[in-house]
Amino acid sequence: MAVHYRCCESGFFIHIAVIFFLVMFAGLMSGLTLGLMSMSIVDLEVLAKSGTPKDRKHAAKILPVVRKQHLLLCTLLICNAASMEALPIFLDGLISAWGAILISVTLILLFGEIIPQSVCSRHGLAIGATVAPFVRVLVWICYPVAYPISKLLDYLLGEGHVALFRRAELKTLVDMHGNEAGKGGELTHDETTIIAGALELTTKTARDAMTPIAETFAIDINAKLDRDLMKLILEKGHSRVPVFYEQPVNIIGLILVKNLLTIHPADEVPVKNVTIRKIPKVPENLPLYDILNEFQKGHSHMAVVMWHRDNMVEQPTSKSPNNNPEVRVDIDGEKHPLEKKMSKRQLQKWKSFPASGNNSYTPRSKKWTRDINADVLQIDDNPLPKLNEEEEAVGIITMEDVIEELLQEEIFDETDHHDDDS
Repeated sequence: MAVHYRCCESGFFIHIAVIFFLVMFAGLMSGLTLGLMSMSIVDLEVLAKSGTPKDRKHAAKILPVVRKQHLLLCTLLICNAASMEALPIFLDGLISAWGAILISVTLILLFGEIIPQSVCSRHGLAIGATVAPFVRVLVWICYPVAYPISKLLDYLLGEGHVALFRRAELKTLVDMHGNEAGKGGELTHDETTIIAGALELTTKTARDAMTPIAETFAIDINAKLDRDLMKLILEKGHSRVPVFYEQPVNIIGLILVKNLLTIHPADEVPVKNVTIRKIPKVPENLPLYDILNEFQKGHSHMAVVMWHRDNMVEQPTSKSPNNNPEVRVDIDGEKHPLEKKMSKRQLQKWKSFPASGNNSYTPRSKKWTRDINADVLQIDDNPLPKLNEEEEAVGIITMEDVIEELLQEEIFDETDHHDDDS
């Protein structure tokens, strides 16, 4: 009788231990399913390279396990399902069938789902790194069943999915991390503005950042550097001044103001007798990143933006659908595509010169070739270049213009006149 009682007592405690193990095991699998599968490979790679020392260590342990996502998912779900199915069997040996179902559902719901998932959703990285070796063992145990199912999922859904942010999404993410957003981010306003400007720079072209010819200070090559012209050059405060021939839209080169230091105004030296450097010519739809890369080479920090006539369509400028003569319209009566993307400052620049047509000129090369790189313009032996009937200069772009688009703010120097709100 005593032996039978001890056997029943030992069997009861074994059932209780097994039930406890199954509930904890099911909870672990459920929590890991949420904790590990919710972290993308990109997130883990970012943490492994630039996270805190603890996060780097945890991410390095988890990455090898998570790389085969479908295999890991099948393993966790198979183990979770096996433990939940086995739980009523052991409970049935202690209580009635209805009681076993009721208790098993309660235990699984509370201790196998709600609590583990709540914990792993907040501390999934640390928990996943701790149990990563154990998960590896489970993957090998369930491999005969999990591998075929994972390969079927790879075939149907794709082997891997890298969740990278698009440019607009990344810009929004940066804005959310700014301290002005009030979400605890540590990025300052200047940092978020510069990052946003760098992301937008790839969609902007020379036309977006240039200074129109109507606002550009340029001098005639046949002019004389007398006292009035020298005074005017100094008042403008530019380090480089474009030089035109016959017409302001025929920019043929530029002069460096520092080269005029040795010239006396009383001598009235002709402009063509000083050192005139060649100025690069770029199409109006050349991306600003390409222009910035060329500026960095040091050949020139100024370029002339060209408009090509062959690919232009004559547009009505006197009348527009909204009776606004300042708004450029295309042949369909809509705003110009560039105008829709421009900021207020860019729009003011763009509207300051006459409308010439639709920007459809496609450059043959996005890089400046050697023959148009900045160099001294030889005018003694060669005739001056005349205006090409198929193209004309519509603006001037400088390194400062590109940097302003990057910073999304105006850059003022000592000679600029602006309103000081402070």
